[in-house]
Amino acid sequence: MESRSATSGAASRRETTRQKLYDAAVTLIAEQGFSATTVDEIAERAGVAKGTVYYNFASKSVLFEELLRHGVGLLTTSLREAAQRNAREGGSQVDALDGMIRAGLAFVAEYPAFTQLYVAELWRTNRAWQSTLLEVREQAVAVVEDVLRGGVDSGEFGDDEIDIPLTSAALVGMVLVAALDWQAFQPERSLDDVHAALSRLLQGRVSGRP
Repeated sequence: MESRSATSGAASRRETTRQKLYDAAVTLIAEQGFSATTVDEIAERAGVAKGTVYYNFASKSVLFEELLRHGVGLLTTSLREAAQRNAREGGSQVDALDGMIRAGLAFVAEYPAFTQLYVAELWRTNRAWQSTLLEVREQAVAVVEDVLRGGVDSGEFGDDEIDIPLTSAALVGMVLVAALDWQAFQPERSLDDVHAALSRLLQGRVSGRP
């Protein structure tokens, strides 16, 4: 029992340390770029020794790759939980998509530096972690695809010609970019304001028709 407790404690401490390194890395890299950020700076910002960085990650590139997995994993979990909550409450597939939009906005509000970094990296194709970036992106988009496919299969959307992969990617992209614009240029807006605007777009009521 004591051995298992000690192992659990060590794992918890390691996870706490890795979270500190994630937080430090995402802030620094968002501020000054990947190349300009050093391991020494990451360690100093995290409040740990430089050796601790290398104990947890083989290199700065590996740290960044794991940071992408961690951050997009949190986003994917938020989207999935929103869809599952809607299913438990008996909502429609449109309601599920609307809930996922709100969850995505809330994620960006909580992790603006990571989202900025993630969106910027999507445009770069020469990174060592490009395959990881594509992998985690597909995981997030797949959650939306499942909901869209459910709506098409049930006849709720009334259009079996919908391009599910493209539409799913567009919805995720819309939420991320709109949320970043909100954070950067309209921070006085509330999450409810932004969610309401995107919700109207989702439901085809942007023209003001009931």
